[in-house]
Amino acid sequence: MSPQHRATLIGSGAIFLWGALALLTRLTEGRIPPFQMMAMTFSLAFLLMLGRWCGQGHLGLRHLRQPPLAWLLGVAGYFGYHFCYFLAMRLAPAVEVSLLAYLWPLLIVLLAALLPGERLRPRYLAGALLALAGCWLLVGGGGSGFNPDYLAGYLLALACALIWSGYSVLSRLLRRVPTDAVGWFCAATAVLALLLHLAWETTVWPQGGGQWIGMVGLGLGPVGIAFFAWDHGIKHGDLQLLGVLAYAAPLISTLLLLITGEASPSWTLLLACLAIVAGSLMAGHRGRAVEDKSVAVEG
Repeated sequence: MSPQHRATLIGSGAIFLWGALALLTRLTEGRIPPFQMMAMTFSLAFLLMLGRWCGQGHLGLRHLRQPPLAWLLGVAGYFGYHFCYFLAMRLAPAVEVSLLAYLWPLLIVLLAALLPGERLRPRYLAGALLALAGCWLLVGGGGSGFNPDYLAGYLLALACALIWSGYSVLSRLLRRVPTDAVGWFCAATAVLALLLHLAWETTVWPQGGGQWIGMVGLGLGPVGIAFFAWDHGIKHGDLQLLGVLAYAAPLISTLLLLITGEASPSWTLLLACLAIVAGSLMAGHRGRAVEDKSVAVEG
């Protein structure tokens, strides 16, 4: 397995962890205010990385010194995305916000083509559009259509898509910034979220083992390990393929809810599943063969 394929596989692990986001959020029963949850989960992500550093015999201080662009991208990506997302959820219906925010994988495919040495591969674009259709079919089932009254919320949702796709693509230019630095970006995000929580929200602690399991699970999985894996994948893997594969996250989320009895099977779910899987296969299957050939030629 080539280093690029290995990095792509690691990055796709983040997508599977993000698929558990809805189930773990359900366990918290929606009681914890969003910015408090953000502060707690990103703190856990930092502690997870701190544990890695302690295992290596240091406190990670060597990873604090990073280029200003790396800090800007990291904090804007993590904090900026969630800030816009939570505000969008307050100003517009959740379904429409999710539909617009989930334009980020398609934007990754389009924007990645602007990077040095990259080009827009038609199969990636076709696969992303097909997977996007499946995602919208899956997420948009309970939507009532877009309403101009919620324009501010829609714009914030679009900002989410632009922020996360921009972070993912521009991080490619910072390959020398180690993934360990993400631990400090998570710490900065947790501090900013804590400040907003103290200013805007009332603290509500998890009640019972289930809510604590959900909160800790979010911090260690979809926030902690997932962001570390995504950082490695977007810097060293096939960025456009990861963009297409990202549409599997809402599908995995729905399937997990289905398995646990939190959702019901439907024809819409089946069609969305077929579209997302077909789009991913369209982007990935032939691409691997072509890239293996190109690696052999270069060698």
